[in-house]
Amino acid sequence: MCNMTFEDTSGDNSTERMESVAKALEEVLSSALPQGCITVGVYEAAKSLNADPDNVVLCLLATDDEEDVALQIHFTLIQAFCCENDINILRVSNMRRLAEILGGVKPGGEPMDLHCILVTNPQSSLWKDPALSKVNRFCRDSRCLDQWVPVINLPDR
Repeated sequence: MCNMTFEDTSGDNSTERMESVAKALEEVLSSALPQGCITVGVYEAAKSLNADPDNVVLCLLATDDEEDVALQIHFTLIQAFCCENDINILRVSNMRRLAEILGGVKPGGEPMDLHCILVTNPQSSLWKDPALSKVNRFCRDSRCLDQWVPVINLPDR
C-alpha cells in the first residue's frame, strides 16, 4: 500500500529523505559486515541468489561512470531475479565510499568487485535493524512511484 503524497517526494523534504536513507544504508552495511551478512561481487551474488534467495534482504547495484555493456546485462538479470523474488534493490553511486565502508580489498590484497552487493539475514535469527527497515521502506515507497530501482548517492565523508 502506498501512502506517499506529492509533498513527500519533492523539494527539500526529498533531499533530506535521500540523505537520511543514504545514512541508513551506511549503517546497514556497517552492521552487516562484521556479522558476515555481506556478499560482494556480481558472480558471488548470482551464486548466492540462486542458492538461497529467501535469505537476501537487500541488493545493491553500484555504478561508476563506466558504460560496460556486459555489466549492464548482469544488472538487468539480477534486477529481474530480485523483482521476481521480492528482494529490494537499490542503485548506489559513489563506489569509492562503498569501498571505504566495506574495506574495499579482499584478504589477498585484490580489490573487491563492488558492482553488486547483497545483504543477507544472519543465520542466528531474523535481523531487526531500524536502518534496514528505513531502507526497505524507501524501496517500497519508490516502487509506488514506479521507480523500481531507486538511486542513492552515498555522500563522501
